[in-house]
Amino acid sequence: MTKKEKALRAVEILEERYPDSLCSLEYSDPLQLLIATRLSAQCTDARVNLVTPELFGKYRSVEDFARADVSDIERIIHSCGFFRTKAKDIVEMSRMMIEKFGSRVPDNLDDLTSLPGVGRKTANLIMGDIYGKPAVVADTHFIRINNLLGLISTEDPFRAEQEMRKLLPPEKSNDYCHRCVLFGREICVARRPECGRCPLKNICSHAVKNIQKSE
Repeated sequence: MTKKEKALRAVEILEERYPDSLCSLEYSDPLQLLIATRLSAQCTDARVNLVTPELFGKYRSVEDFARADVSDIERIIHSCGFFRTKAKDIVEMSRMMIEKFGSRVPDNLDDLTSLPGVGRKTANLIMGDIYGKPAVVADTHFIRINNLLGLISTEDPFRAEQEMRKLLPPEKSNDYCHRCVLFGREICVARRPECGRCPLKNICSHAVKNIQKSE
């Protein structure tokens, strides 16, 4: 089985297991997803979802965030960690969107990554979830799982993204990334993947080795 064939099979299996490939961050518009994703760095999505109701209830537009007192945003998002940097980025990215992008969240990688605090992972998430463009969100779950499968052999997010773009159908790549997150939380958990009940075990290089050792 080639890597491309294995990737296609992984897409099919995870589609069947997780029919709804939804982002676990809660949001109602592109700006909210952008900000929630920024908050999720070094923080769980569950924690972000506890913080954003107050944040988005008080600041409802890009103009509101651009005029916000950074210290007030720091107070609201304090429990997300790195709150000073994140608060500063939120205000500065909002001002930049007003000045350069007509108060809209950009729809392409170059413009998105020009915003303060926005890297390729966040940019890909916005392009895929908001604008429906082919995207590969190379987060820790995605990188770990595809290394174990034997599809890639790198911990570098940029290389992982580029290598997986060659293997995944463009129209399915974004949903596959979301399904990897769900799969990584349920079965292929860091440090203790449950290979015995894994639906990917027959095509996973790591699982095959573990099974052979136990026989």
